[in-house]
Amino acid sequence: MPNTDKARTLSPQLSAALHDGLAIPAHPLALDEHRRLDEVSQRALTRYYIASGAGGIAVGVHSTQFEIRDPEHDLFEAVLRMAAEEVERAKLTRPFLKVAGICGPTEQALHEVGVAAALGYDAALLSMGGLTDWPEADLLERTRQVAARMPVIGFYLQPSVGGRRFTYEFWLQFAEIPNVVAIKMAPFNRYQTLDVARAVCSSSRRDEIALYTGNDDNIVVDLLTTFRFVVDGVPVEKAIVGGLLGHWAVWTRKAVELLEEIKQLRGRDTLGREWLTRAAQVTDTNAAFFDPAHAFAGCIPGIHEVLVRQGLMKGNWCLNPEEQLSPGQNAEIDRVYSQYPQLNDDAFVAAGLQQWRSLS
Repeated sequence: MPNTDKARTLSPQLSAALHDGLAIPAHPLALDEHRRLDEVSQRALTRYYIASGAGGIAVGVHSTQFEIRDPEHDLFEAVLRMAAEEVERAKLTRPFLKVAGICGPTEQALHEVGVAAALGYDAALLSMGGLTDWPEADLLERTRQVAARMPVIGFYLQPSVGGRRFTYEFWLQFAEIPNVVAIKMAPFNRYQTLDVARAVCSSSRRDEIALYTGNDDNIVVDLLTTFRFVVDGVPVEKAIVGGLLGHWAVWTRKAVELLEEIKQLRGRDTLGREWLTRAAQVTDTNAAFFDPAHAFAGCIPGIHEVLVRQGLMKGNWCLNPEEQLSPGQNAEIDRVYSQYPQLNDDAFVAAGLQQWRSLS
């Protein structure tokens, strides 16, 4: 593992962009019919996200399938490398945040940080998934060790897909850790989202931490929300500035446009009621993609299915053969395609697909 004794930090440009608000899709894993990595499709996805105007990508996360770390697949480094190569190839002149999903016990997490750092990744999205029996104090120490090597984006993952509930005190201590630069709130629960927001606002590092939504069931309302708390007698405000979302792995161009439109509304005292209607429409499409009707069992193949329809992936296969679309999920995706045609970016994808799928 490369020497990572000296902590990496975000450049001023990346830090400013992170706090201004970025659309960061959670990068899927493209497989062929033999459930082996489909390099052409994998690289095409990264090119699609870049062309869509996304402000970054998150690779090695839940949407990339945690099984990429299993010895029989051994794809963690490969998928991170491909994405980094495509970002480098694009020669972007705008800030673009490369986020590596990091998980597992401390030793594994530090190894993955070493891989990510060597590949030029900017930040670690640190999952606490799978560590349900760890005391909060041990998870905080694990975070300190990771943050001593790479900027950390905290991750409040919903229990339905391997997360757990944390106390307000945990997030308050989490926010005080140097080199924690953001927190992705994805408990799919308003009370727990409030815990994180209140903890960050109460932290001495409140101005150093950006709040990001991972609540795929409440994307638009989150992005329109500014939290206000009284801390030591002083009002403190903090907005959810961007999103790091599996939902934004599809129809990404429209997601980028949505975030930019919302950013133009900042500072307004009133918003039209139409925004609540739009929020409900986005949540409805998420229900088709993420499959809450079956406890999110089809969330990854649901995302894949949309990308297959657009020609970005060959099939909705997952590394785990048991991960498939749930009964009726395909029909639900048909329904939201028909109901909300303004939300898809099929025309944008069709115009760029041939170029993105070319390896030249």
